[in-house]
Amino acid sequence: MSATSASPHFLDQPKAVWATAFACVVGFMSIGLVDPILTSIAAGLNASPSQVSLLFTSYFFVTSVMMLVTGFVSSRLGGRKTLMVGALLIVAFSALAGTSQSVGELVAFRAGWGLGNAFFVVTALSVIVASSRGGTAAAILMYEAALGLGISAGPLLGAALGGISWRYPFFGTATLMAIGFVAVAVLLPELPKPKEKIALSAPLKALRQPGLLTTAVAAAFYNYAFFTVLAFVPFVLQMSAHAVGLIFFGWGLLLAVFSVLVAPRLQARLSAPILLAACLVLFAVLLMVMAFSSVEIVAACVVLSGALMGVCNTVFTEMALEVSTVPRPVASAAYNFVRWFAGVVAPYAAPLLAESFGAHMAFYVACAAALISPVVLFARRSSLGRYAGVRPEVREPLGGAPRIAVLAAVDGTDHDRAVLERAAEIATKGETVFVLHVRPFEVVDEDAVDAESETEATAVLQRGLFWLREQGVSAEGEVLEAGAVHVAQAILARAETIDAPVLLIGERHRDDIGNLVHGSVADAMERQAGRGPRLLTVSASETGSVARAH
Repeated sequence: MSATSASPHFLDQPKAVWATAFACVVGFMSIGLVDPILTSIAAGLNASPSQVSLLFTSYFFVTSVMMLVTGFVSSRLGGRKTLMVGALLIVAFSALAGTSQSVGELVAFRAGWGLGNAFFVVTALSVIVASSRGGTAAAILMYEAALGLGISAGPLLGAALGGISWRYPFFGTATLMAIGFVAVAVLLPELPKPKEKIALSAPLKALRQPGLLTTAVAAAFYNYAFFTVLAFVPFVLQMSAHAVGLIFFGWGLLLAVFSVLVAPRLQARLSAPILLAACLVLFAVLLMVMAFSSVEIVAACVVLSGALMGVCNTVFTEMALEVSTVPRPVASAAYNFVRWFAGVVAPYAAPLLAESFGAHMAFYVACAAALISPVVLFARRSSLGRYAGVRPEVREPLGGAPRIAVLAAVDGTDHDRAVLERAAEIATKGETVFVLHVRPFEVVDEDAVDAESETEATAVLQRGLFWLREQGVSAEGEVLEAGAVHVAQAILARAETIDAPVLLIGERHRDDIGNLVHGSVADAMERQAGRGPRLLTVSASETGSVARAH
């Protein structure tokens, strides 16, 4: 809902942004890089599947624990230095991993790799947003493009180089990240340090909040099933590195597409608990099918599971960030600390169960974990605020206070004047116009970014109030905060709580690239017209004319 989010200049970015985006692609490759070479590593180092799966366990143990520290460090070092420290650690430990002579060495070096990735990922998004031009939406799309490319390309790189030797994917990653490190060092200028420092204990204290803890625990059960697929299925497939690479390329592609493009559209139409429950039940069905099927069907289920995982990742992250009252970087750190512990347990437990009881048992446990996740959300739904259907209290009008005639939603674009003029026409003498501006944030991977600053949001509201009062119209208003996919719902809920009979908005922004991701706010409002206040839509060209009713 912000002017800052509307810009067509997605590719018109400084070299620093392209350098950081390239490094992001390499960083995200590590998620699926080792899948195609797990069986080769086991054969080359004479190790069991459970021993080789410790590659994931050590990596995510360090990454998980470091979530408690990275915010503390990055808020003091600044984005550029933290990013470079992370990239340098990835270069060093991925290269060392390629020289490993035992599975113990490889597991230890992967732990160091996880340390570097923790520093890198926690700052990459903020660096791209701070360095980009063309608005926040353009920066977010750049980051999400890097995320999708990295997740999907990782298995392909692992397969291409792993077909020669299991060591080459590690050397390849070190080489690519070294290029990224040099590019960032040369092209990325020093960035301002965050104004607020994050305390070392802040993420753990945040878990005292019931809603955040509920979401994190539910996400941990889901992530057990996630990592069973990621770390265990390659041993079940027993295919060549190239075949496994192609399978997980399809998995990564669907995960990225459904996370970035599909999940926000579904969120705008379905409640988060219902959407998660549906996806998790379908995921459990796929896991049960994998327990009894041929490798060809298992491969198809892996690819399809990427779509469900993409939706779950996005919805869980947004829930974690919205149910908490602590700053979002702190909530994100606490949430990731808990959920990534599933990446510590599942990669080791799944092959261990298979070695003791058969592969089907590993899938049974993963299926159970996927089903427990929505049960946790349902059992603790009272802690989830609006996600549990808890509605805000209706505003009690003060004695003698003017009746609110219309809620005028403004977004800082050239539609605002038409919206305010029409609001002034509707309000009769003695009635008030309530001006509302929603300050949105975009959920990206496991983090979120504000589309505009608090100062910018307040300025949008104040301009609207000043103009109305200059016209002799009584006006009041406020700034709300909501996820970008829930802006329409936030406006409708506020109109209901103040009992506004008319709701006035600007028409759809045709050039807003944010519409590609989460759809248009105006379109979402029009779909819900008839529920609650009467909806009127105006465009910038309709100044002084009659608004379109719904």
